Amino acid sequence: MMRLSRDVAGPCLAPAGSVIAIGAFDGLHRGHQALLTQVCDHAHVLGCSPAVVSFEPLPRAYFSAEPLPRLSSVREKLGGFAAAGMANTLLLRFNATLTAMSAEDFVQRVLVQRLAAREVWVGGDFRFGHRRTGDLALLQQMGEQHGFAACAMPAVHVDGARVSASRARALLAAGEFAGVEPLLGRPFVIDGKVEYGMQLGRTLGYPTANIHLLQRVSPVHGIFAVRVGLGEGECSWPGVASLGVRPTVNQVSQPLLEVHLFDFDGDLYGQRMAVQFVAKLRDEQKFDGLEQLKAQIALDARRARELLGMNPRLVDA
Repeated sequence: MMRLSRDVAGPCLAPAGSVIAIGAFDGLHRGHQALLTQVCDHAHVLGCSPAVVSFEPLPRAYFSAEPLPRLSSVREKLGGFAAAGMANTLLLRFNATLTAMSAEDFVQRVLVQRLAAREVWVGGDFRFGHRRTGDLALLQQMGEQHGFAACAMPAVHVDGARVSASRARALLAAGEFAGVEPLLGRPFVIDGKVEYGMQLGRTLGYPTANIHLLQRVSPVHGIFAVRVGLGEGECSWPGVASLGVRPTVNQVSQPLLEVHLFDFDGDLYGQRMAVQFVAKLRDEQKFDGLEQLKAQIALDARRARELLGMNPRLVDA
């Protein structure tokens, strides 16, 4: 079972030593997966613990003037670490205190004292510490002093270009779900708990399961054909979804994911649901009243059924 810690200070988490991966790990794409696999393999050979150091909020989000779209929630990221075999995750609070820490202090306090580093693995462009003064060369220099090796993981390429979170975000923003799947090594999914809503969809003939994204900024917005997984099940149930602020009626301040499952009859409130985005149908738009909105929803449902290989019939409200 993976152990999760949040603080720089504290007892050593791995007295027998650690092989450590460091990074933001948003989306846990194929480059991240290769890095975590390398860490697990080397930890097994050395007879010590595989560990990961990551940060929340993401460093790019902390320093950005604009909200940074996320490929994965914190819950999804931690689940990915556990599935990859990490024994320890040090999910550091990225705040003013951490940003003021020198690169040398980070190595001493986090890698040496907290995790007893024997190997440290990073991406080739990794930077850390106050004013980003730390890099692979510094890790290697301090590793000689403290008895650990520092290595850069080679980049993973798909279609001749480096796999990166930025590349995946750009593809998702363009609705290129088929293009992003080889980068992530899986379809793009948003997972969450179904909560009560205004039940407007029910009055329009299209009841929806609602997922509040809270502080997460989604890289996708609009109307989509989707496949849904309930509980721990596969994403196989077809549906149509809206992710946005509902500009026609009851506009909300934070984007809401609303999913209508085709031919489904049941109570989903309180259940966890995973929504796999298959194709973008259109952007969100404001309509001149409920009748116009209802007519467009029927067209969206028909188009989603076609894209999902179902009978493209209109459902009478």
